[in-house]
Amino acid sequence: MKKAMHTALLPAGLRDALPEEAEMEAAAVHCLMTAFGRQGYRRVKPPLLEFESSLLTGPGQQLSAQVFRLMDPISQKMMGLRADMTPQIARLATTRLASAPRPLRLCYSGQVLRVRGDQLRPERQFTQAGIEIFGTDAVAAEAEIVLLVVEALRAAGVRGITVDLTLPALAPMVLKGRGLDDAAVAAARRALDAKDAGELRALVNGDETVFGLLEAVGEAREAIARLKRLAIDGEAGMLVDRLSALVGEVTAADPELAVTIDPGEYRGFEYQSGIAFAVFARGVRGEIARGGRYRGEAGETAVGATVYLDSVLRALPRRQPPRRLYLPAGTPRGAARDLKAEGWTVLHGLDAADDTEAEARRLGCSHVLGDGGPVSLD
Repeated sequence: MKKAMHTALLPAGLRDALPEEAEMEAAAVHCLMTAFGRQGYRRVKPPLLEFESSLLTGPGQQLSAQVFRLMDPISQKMMGLRADMTPQIARLATTRLASAPRPLRLCYSGQVLRVRGDQLRPERQFTQAGIEIFGTDAVAAEAEIVLLVVEALRAAGVRGITVDLTLPALAPMVLKGRGLDDAAVAAARRALDAKDAGELRALVNGDETVFGLLEAVGEAREAIARLKRLAIDGEAGMLVDRLSALVGEVTAADPELAVTIDPGEYRGFEYQSGIAFAVFARGVRGEIARGGRYRGEAGETAVGATVYLDSVLRALPRRQPPRRLYLPAGTPRGAARDLKAEGWTVLHGLDAADDTEAEARRLGCSHVLGDGGPVSLD
């Protein structure tokens, strides 16, 4: 027994998924991918590892510290285990699918592995599912991504969803427009993100437009109104207008969806160049999805979202156990086929049992097959 326990030990951040959890995750992935597919997203499946030189290009550059590396014994080149699937999908879009009609809609699911976890997600291996649109700059693309992710999560059983929108590039644009150097911009951005009013006011010398970004947080329509009152112009003003248009589209299509804005949030959105968003569920730690607009290695614009299945499972109610029907040894296989067609999960007895009902209970069955059909063990 001691030896068996020793071999069950796993590295920090890695764990086994036992039957109930594994089945719940498989069902959730199926719901998500079905919803994505019904809206025209074609499924792709990149490899678990690939050459480091291609894995860490485009949006993958931000994940370099999270990638496990190993030497390929065949090519003698460095390879990396994917820490996120988005860079791989971007690679496919700009290489194998470069000639495919745009806008190009792709979806995916698979496991990723990271060097280390964090406080909100200590797991180092988990499943992702996601969607990407390539080759269009339309605000309608952001709206489609946000609304489809919410629709798919609801189909999987997630309730109490909130979408938090942000503009990672907005604060740097506004701050640089005030003549701040890079160090001051970085410090002010951190203060804005941390909601440190005193520090921010000191760094920007009381600039009311910059300080106003701190107050433009909350329910989407109210936050947009505050941002508009700041009269931000230029490229930054265009971002605000784009965010306003997105809020209008999303809330018109789904009036019950809770949408909030935090224009200073940027951690985790380092490669997003436009609107970004995170999806949360009531009572669940951390985000269950995140996404936004970015540019690939070849400069093509794209917008997408990644769903984190470990967080999704925390948002789901416990599933009712399936109706497991014990079939005594010797039950004809034809009977089992008919019962499965009726929706039963069947478990064949492999040896004759002295007490059929006791054996069925021991194996976790809720029913046993009697002469007249399934009999409840309750």
